[in-house]
Amino acid sequence: MPVDNIRYDLLTQDALRGVIRTVLTDAATKGLPGDHHFFITFDTRAEGVRMSTRLKASYPEEMTIVLQHQFWDLTVAEEEFEVGLAFNGIPERLHIPLKAVKAFLDPSVQFALQFTVEAEAGAAATETPAPAIAAADRKKPKPELKQELKRDQAKPELGKPELKQELAPEGPAPAKGKKGDAAPAPTGEVVRLDRFRKK
Repeated sequence: MPVDNIRYDLLTQDALRGVIRTVLTDAATKGLPGDHHFFITFDTRAEGVRMSTRLKASYPEEMTIVLQHQFWDLTVAEEEFEVGLAFNGIPERLHIPLKAVKAFLDPSVQFALQFTVEAEAGAAATETPAPAIAAADRKKPKPELKQELKRDQAKPELGKPELKQELAPEGPAPAKGKKGDAAPAPTGEVVRLDRFRKK
């Protein structure tokens, strides 16, 4: 296979992060137009991320914030943005480099972007967990939006345990890796086909 010395994949991701920069800059200066609002998932371990130790303990790997009704002081720079949000009534200031963003979603128009975030030096490579959405204080989302976002969870695949993850939990999600967090492995009996054949 030919080697991509130009790294078109990284160039494409940088260009798409420019889309996020432009959208956030417009939101900071003009507000959110129409029904547009943003779900932004970022790697809390990425270099340059600044957040309180309280939030860091609740979201040690990644978190998703929602910019919709209650956020303030959104400022956007060339390579990062900052925003104020309240979590359980406590105001927080988040500093997020664009390179730490793993996903961007505008549910109002079903527009989504996904990115690869390079792990910090020395960090072990792990399977990417399902994003935990931060429970920032905000107005209740529209019922049709919530139903649209959860449609993929309606029909679990056969033979796999059903995943029941609320997209907007009322409190912080538990940290990954704690005892008791892992879902129990599915159990079942292996039945030989010979049992069903006529004897």
